[in-house]
Amino acid sequence: MNTINLVYFSWVRERIGKGEETLELPANVVTVADLLAHLKTLGEQYEVALEHQNVIRAAINQEHVDHDEPIAGAREIALFPPMTGG
Repeated sequence: MNTINLVYFSWVRERIGKGEETLELPANVVTVADLLAHLKTLGEQYEVALEHQNVIRAAINQEHVDHDEPIAGAREIALFPPMTGG
């Protein structure tokens, strides 16, 4: 098991119902995509928030990453919706 700090922003936070949490991840969760798939198994609020996981952006230790990025060694993973212009 790997312990990770997760931070949620904007409507991801609103739909999940919390701004951050610390989770124990199974050994098979090795990339950001694996993490998103795992989170969707944790309950309806996660399923709704991450329904279109291809639009969810991620940052590991405050650096933007792609969904195929390994999460090993991450201290914090942030999940947030796409940026909007304006």
